[in-house]
Amino acid sequence: MTDLTNIKIAVDFDGTIVEHMYPEIGKEKLFAFQTLRELEKKGAKLILWTFRTGKELEDAVEYCRKNGIEFYAVNKNYPEEIVDETVSRKIDADIYIDDKNIGGFPGWSEAWQILFPYELLQIETEKRIAAARINKIKRFFFGKKRKNEK
Repeated sequence: MTDLTNIKIAVDFDGTIVEHMYPEIGKEKLFAFQTLRELEKKGAKLILWTFRTGKELEDAVEYCRKNGIEFYAVNKNYPEEIVDETVSRKIDADIYIDDKNIGGFPGWSEAWQILFPYELLQIETEKRIAAARINKIKRFFFGKKRKNEK
């Protein structure tokens, strides 16, 4: 499993986690919360990075909380940061997931494959190794069957 400990991932809300319906909350994007939960399990620090402020921001945070996501920080670099309106709100993150990327947001399944291109291959390889070990054990205990035996 890939370790993302201390990797900060800034995630947009409208158009990325949910369909773009601002100021309303749109329908959840396919695999959004499943992917975010998996990123958290791998140790990532998720930062909600959104245009929303005030009540609309509170609603978005609560919506995510109800879907199992507690952000490390919201529109801040770290939870204790004191927001200074004279300083840029640009988040210092290692990875940005946003629908405003060049080419648009590819979807959560594709985003996962971009972040972990070899994980699927690794899982498949591990399954094949396990099957080969089982076959070897069966041959050891039960012998190798000949072609004409059933």
